[in-house]
Amino acid sequence: MTKPRKGQYGGMLSRDEFRLRFYGSFAHPDFKAIDDAVAQVESVAWDIYTNTKKTAHTIKAGTEFADPDYDLSLDWKQARDRLIAAEARQKDPATPSRVLLVCGADRNDGTCPGEMSKSFRLTQIAREVLEAAAIEVDVLDLSMLVSDYDRHIHPCKGCVSTAMPLCHWPCSCYPNHALRQTNDWMNEIYEKWVAAHGVIIVSPVYWYQSPSALKLMIDRLVCADGGNPDPTTTGGKDPEKAKALEEAGWSYPKHLAGRTYGLVVHGDVAGIEGARRALSDWLDWMGLIDAGTQARLDRYIGYYESYARSHETLDRDVAVQEEVRNVARAVKRAVDELRANRLSVPDRDLRRPRPK
Repeated sequence: MTKPRKGQYGGMLSRDEFRLRFYGSFAHPDFKAIDDAVAQVESVAWDIYTNTKKTAHTIKAGTEFADPDYDLSLDWKQARDRLIAAEARQKDPATPSRVLLVCGADRNDGTCPGEMSKSFRLTQIAREVLEAAAIEVDVLDLSMLVSDYDRHIHPCKGCVSTAMPLCHWPCSCYPNHALRQTNDWMNEIYEKWVAAHGVIIVSPVYWYQSPSALKLMIDRLVCADGGNPDPTTTGGKDPEKAKALEEAGWSYPKHLAGRTYGLVVHGDVAGIEGARRALSDWLDWMGLIDAGTQARLDRYIGYYESYARSHETLDRDVAVQEEVRNVARAVKRAVDELRANRLSVPDRDLRRPRPK
């Protein structure tokens, strides 16, 4: 069996390095009045760090898992149970149709830009169309990462590249209390994706790529494409067990397959086609179904014009506003067909010779 390769990690922080890093979060002079209390918290944090106390609370896995006596993270177990409930609602024909609208811009008027994003405005245009058609809409505004207190999407740690079964569905890497990697948003985001019949992503282009918040979410959704729903089979994060499990044969389950999607990608100078294609390829790979050519939109808003007047430019661009409405209309129709089992997926029953 292939052994895990070692030698990259530089080791744990020294006591002095840890103290310096910890106090960086308490540099504001208002904390001086409670120096003793902060010192006590630092001492506890040092103990949690040095003893690698990743999980705050655990629960026995129970008979629905391969190892019933395994101590599962309570955070993970609760998130997993919510996903199962959301999947049941999503598949229930009696429930209303639901579309997740993802606003992918990092900008909003609650922080230093001081102005809402054009992506948010386009998201609201799509929302109006969907709600008028009696679709339940769930708006995920990823810019809240930059304006909300202590909200995070922590980076993907690349467990899948060690072995696919090491990447758990949902992600079990967070929270990690030993490293103070807490308040992770992704469990709530996973639930939104699972509950949706359709997804529309509205995003600007940042340097030819998706914005930081959107890319963080994309990377953390890797567990939806092949992820392991039973962490007890890998003893939590044991790479040797995970490698052996994958080598024995892994099915790479696509946990979000079958939903439909639309895209709105906009920019001002360059990169819209590449960014839109990358998002389309990613969604296609996960098994989502595009809602047609008019549901995959890339447009420039104010090509080479002033940033300062970009909102006024959008005000005048009634064509792009109508094109965004068409994205929403196309996704609405695709959701209707999906739920009536009429949405055509010609390759649905073809077996993948290389299911990765």
